[in-house]
Amino acid sequence: MDSWELGLRRTPPPAPLATESEPRLVERIRAEIAADGPLTFARFMELALYDPADGYYRVGAERPGWAGDFLTAPETHPIFGGAIARQLDEIWRRLGEPSEFVLREYGAGAGTLGLAILRALAGEGPGGAAAASSGLCSAIRYAPVEINDHRRADLVERLTGAGYGPALALDRPLDEPAIGCVLANEFLDALPVHRVERRDGELRELLVDWHGGRFGEVSGALSTPALAERLAAERIELAEGARAEICVALDGWIREVVAGLERGCVLIVDYGHPAAELYGPERAGGTLRAYAGHRVHDDPFVAVGRQDLTAHVDFTAVELAAAAAGLTTLGLTTQAEFLVGSGADELLDAIRSDSATTIEGWLAVRSALGRMLDPRAMGRFRVLLLGRGVAAEPPLRGLAYRLRRR
Repeated sequence: MDSWELGLRRTPPPAPLATESEPRLVERIRAEIAADGPLTFARFMELALYDPADGYYRVGAERPGWAGDFLTAPETHPIFGGAIARQLDEIWRRLGEPSEFVLREYGAGAGTLGLAILRALAGEGPGGAAAASSGLCSAIRYAPVEINDHRRADLVERLTGAGYGPALALDRPLDEPAIGCVLANEFLDALPVHRVERRDGELRELLVDWHGGRFGEVSGALSTPALAERLAAERIELAEGARAEICVALDGWIREVVAGLERGCVLIVDYGHPAAELYGPERAGGTLRAYAGHRVHDDPFVAVGRQDLTAHVDFTAVELAAAAAGLTTLGLTTQAEFLVGSGADELLDAIRSDSATTIEGWLAVRSALGRMLDPRAMGRFRVLLLGRGVAAEPPLRGLAYRLRRR
């Protein structure tokens, strides 16, 4: 089946919620608690997701995808990569069409999005020549950032087998300045977060302890003043009884990104909100969620190492960290508006007009794009574009739809 037709498939019925954890991982976390006392949730999440031996994102099991635990836009249909490719082409041209344009993708996985972008630039993906840019196709160097050795090997085999081996820039140092773009699609939501709550007028941290034969939360003093400082910088005061997640790790990630970006853009796609919305009354219970077998629930202490853990991204914090590191905010929009502005409708028309498009392929892409644009589904995701040495005016096409609509 051509990858264009994957959109015809529906997310499989949710499997019964698995609760069994990785036993070796549980023992290591318990040992750390026994030695050091209750852990911050950020440390627990770091171990659950990224433990080198048994963390959720480290083992060989499939994670995103139809057979995995959740779907992201690239797995839904390669038209998403086609729209990203059109935005990258505009960035490349605005940078003066450099002979080398490095696309560094964080959380590249098995290369689903990277391959879709490369195919689109070569005129081989959805929309054919409508997405192609012969200049960028020869200039682009795809530098995947993926900590999982299994998926990294799959990525290399997949792209090399598709004829894009020469475009791969493997093992390029993260701090080697380059002209290009940093891409993070549903990456920041999986960075470890601290959990806090306001109780009796005081900001307290929710720590992780072991009791009653399982992990559970206990209230304690803040592990770092950075938590209160983050909320103060955003002029946020949690309501009494409200809970929230705070990701202090994103500051370090932004600094890492800037170290490797001489000129270009950072393109972030994720679910999240500006701080005033994220910490408002609608989310007083926090946004931490667990994903397994295409089911979502709110218990992070079951299936440790076997389920994904995420929290909504604080885009105000990202913008503040970016500004402190020397990046300029070019714009914040929704995924739906970004895709429309980037010309997803033109890609759709090109697919429909292509004599090689089958009725199955047409229904697939229409269904998939509808999900990506639906404000009740992926369409409400946020897209943040940051720049370094990139002119903010006129607005990049992925941001222009919102401005035109206003």
